[in-house]
Amino acid sequence: MRYKYKFFLRKIAIAALTTVLLYYAVVFIHAGTIWFFNENILIELVFAFFFLFALLWSHIVISKAFTSEPIKSLPNSWKAALEGVTVVVISIAIWYLMYYLPYTFIFSLFGAKLALLPERLRLAYVISSVASLFFYYFVERQRNIKQLQAEHLRAEQLQKENFRAQLEALKNQVNPHFLFNSLNVLSSLIYVDQDKAATFLSQLAEVYRALLDSGDKQLVPLEQELSLANAYIYLMRTRFGDNVQFQVEVPSEYLHLQLPPTSLQMLLENATKHNGSTSTKPLHIRIYVVDEKLVVENNLQPRLEEVASTKVGLQNISSRYKYLTDKKVEIKQSEQSFTVALPLLDVATYESSYS
Repeated sequence: MRYKYKFFLRKIAIAALTTVLLYYAVVFIHAGTIWFFNENILIELVFAFFFLFALLWSHIVISKAFTSEPIKSLPNSWKAALEGVTVVVISIAIWYLMYYLPYTFIFSLFGAKLALLPERLRLAYVISSVASLFFYYFVERQRNIKQLQAEHLRAEQLQKENFRAQLEALKNQVNPHFLFNSLNVLSSLIYVDQDKAATFLSQLAEVYRALLDSGDKQLVPLEQELSLANAYIYLMRTRFGDNVQFQVEVPSEYLHLQLPPTSLQMLLENATKHNGSTSTKPLHIRIYVVDEKLVVENNLQPRLEEVASTKVGLQNISSRYKYLTDKKVEIKQSEQSFTVALPLLDVATYESSYS
């Protein structure tokens, strides 16, 4: 929102400054001086400003049109010619609507003594076309090029973070300690409850499948992330029993919102990895939504033994959010609890912010 506000003010400033410069350049050509001002000049300056402002906004529309399908698939020579003709035609149409018609019909109703001579009319067409082409190719096109370069860089950085998150999640899951404990639980279940062992194995496979499938995505729906989390929660419940208790309270109206893949699972893993749990002092992990933020909260009871940690989980999640939105990951710690709030993103809002 702040960017769009500044962008709007920048367009107003450019239109106002250009109006004065171009108008008095033409006045100097005809009169040999710029040192005069009257009511008619004020009226013309106002209309010139709105003309240029409308022209600049038309350039944004044209630029978006020529970078979208199916136009951008045209041969470059055809696309360049069509783009230039479109800029000129639209600039003349805007000039006709905002200059010629007011001069011809509106001002005459009020008895204004303003008239456009044929020579001045032709000159206006030429100047408006040249100015339009100049602003389009040297201002709007350059802005688009810089924006595309920034988006490519952001996409590359985000892809790097996604690969890093995928690698980190897989490393955490495949490390000998986790794999040994999971297989140990599975081994004991086979002799006690084969149906439960089969379910445990399928959930373990679901965790790995979800981790692999989400590695190339920037965002996934909360519903998909919860599916991964539920599979992971089943493994933890089977392994720890009542020592770790999960409470998931996510209303269905939030399931379409999105967040970076594996971020919820990484938070659950951090909670079980860094906190101890017993039958008398269970670890409580709660997942809920507040103000369109997914909150993961656990009671704080650090393990007595030292836990090896790369300390990149939260940093990775925060970095990915920086590339996606201005909304920040909120991390709070008190004497009793540790809380992380992940902003839930609307896909349409996310796409329009970079369009």
